[in-house]
Amino acid sequence: MSDLTTVIAKGIAPPVGPYSHAVKTPTAIYCSGQIHFDANGQLIPTTDVKEMTKQCLENLKAVLAEAGSSLDKIVKTTVFLVDMHHFAQVNEVYAQYITHKPARSCVAVKTLPKGATVEIEAVALP
Repeated sequence: MSDLTTVIAKGIAPPVGPYSHAVKTPTAIYCSGQIHFDANGQLIPTTDVKEMTKQCLENLKAVLAEAGSSLDKIVKTTVFLVDMHHFAQVNEVYAQYITHKPARSCVAVKTLPKGATVEIEAVALP
């Protein structure tokens, strides 16, 4: 277990359950899903899916930075959407943040924690 380091990023909301923002191993960083929370743990006050996606990615960026990595070292993401009609809007923002086209899955889910609309998780290189 000494090769595992839990990561709690500064400046973003703490996890909403019994888990860390990420776990860093010698070969990969496994990031928990990030939703569109502000630093106080509240959903950002918008109905704009692009702004929600931006906040998810900013949170993910902070987690990776805390772990000593970055968005450009992501090898796999999973995007969770409560409405697949948001797919194109999410892609537009996602492509601005993650330009190197890592592997990705996108799934529609019935609900997300705290009433979120978008959640993004990732696996990255250290």
